[in-house]
Amino acid sequence: MPIKIGINPLTWTNDDMPELGGATPLETCLAEAREAGYEGIEMGHKFPRTAAELGPILDRHGLALVSGWYGANLMERTAEEEIAAVGEHLALMAGMGCPVMVFAETGGSTHGDREAPISTRPRLTDDDWAPFGERLTRVGEHLAARGVAMAYHHHMGTVIETEAEIDRLMACTGEAVGLLLDTGHLSFSGADPAAVAARHGPRINHVHCKDVRADVLNKARGGDMSFLNAVLEGVFTVPGDGAVDFTKVLGALRHSAYSGWLVVEAEQDPAKAHPLTYARMGHEGVRRALAAAGL
Repeated sequence: MPIKIGINPLTWTNDDMPELGGATPLETCLAEAREAGYEGIEMGHKFPRTAAELGPILDRHGLALVSGWYGANLMERTAEEEIAAVGEHLALMAGMGCPVMVFAETGGSTHGDREAPISTRPRLTDDDWAPFGERLTRVGEHLAARGVAMAYHHHMGTVIETEAEIDRLMACTGEAVGLLLDTGHLSFSGADPAAVAARHGPRINHVHCKDVRADVLNKARGGDMSFLNAVLEGVFTVPGDGAVDFTKVLGALRHSAYSGWLVVEAEQDPAKAHPLTYARMGHEGVRRALAAAGL
């Protein structure tokens, strides 16, 4: 598929902190996403959970469903147990024609705990990696059989967070495990998003375009802040409003012939960052970077 620009509804209403944008109706999110120029949107907690309900709503706004987050627990479950657990979500993704599923291991995760410092997140031991990779690959193959590719989301506060952990994950999993490149989470973890894009380009099947405010990032990392408190401090913003070099990142993706969605995603407090304003800013930021990267 050609490159398309989508957005995550976190711009308007937050899944991890529902009080942020809690009063904003779904219709506002969808109407403003389309007004800002986006072709698709990812799932949020205010979305209906069946294709029969959701399809007509998105059609009315001229939006495709890009994907939707799934939090796995393969740290404790077998592949067969995870396959059973993901069934309803997979049915929705397949029914809506989503090319990928945003998939993250959340066993023991601290990303949703405002009291948990960044440093307290879980980690895989040397003995964990091979069986974890085998289970993840098995689930990825099951998703692929339904026509939905796994896009593994490295994420702050989880077992796959750093550049080294992404490298190891790609080494211990099969081709059914694709990689979601998230520029914001990579930057937060201390990694270079362009370097990761260049090294793992053939496995990248989904991209979250998230910028970072360098001063807030330095404060969050230096103070071992919790992930959610860093979000509330404003660590993330939309492309073109922070320190990430998106032209360099997209240039690396061009060399691996990336095709798919670029999703603007910036967890911010909508009371501080006016959603439509930032949605427009993010769309323009991605368009400028695409042009500069020759895409």
